[in-house]
Amino acid sequence: MSPDTLFWLIAIIAFVVLEASTTALVSIWFAVGATAALVVSFFTSSLSVEAVVFAVVSAVALLIMVPTLAKRRKERKAPVTNGSPLTIGKQGVVLVDINPGYLGRVRVDGLDWQARAEAPMPKGTPCRVTDVEGAILIVCPVTVEAATA
Repeated sequence: MSPDTLFWLIAIIAFVVLEASTTALVSIWFAVGATAALVVSFFTSSLSVEAVVFAVVSAVALLIMVPTLAKRRKERKAPVTNGSPLTIGKQGVVLVDINPGYLGRVRVDGLDWQARAEAPMPKGTPCRVTDVEGAILIVCPVTVEAATA
């Protein structure tokens, strides 16, 4: 194995380890370029030719992927939810007192949720889910007649 080949092999390993230790895609482009230079090193012993191949392939990989990644970053996908939007409009019961500005707990469809309300709601109060914020339900009290309907 020539010294150039060994150099590119070490470079590939270093770039892959660096990439694996981050989540920011900082060195994968260079790992691709080093792989191309490694392949070229089998056919030539000119380090300058290998360096040019490394630079060009790394730059091309970067130029191809950055616009693609930027486009994907701009795409807004619906956030993954835990099912809490499905509770909107459903009725439940307060498990832990809810005071304005503080979280309490409610049970809706047999599941316990953190909840917030604009009015004080003591334990046992029937409630209805009006909105959700992440995994926190926004509830309001309901009358006993509405709760049994």
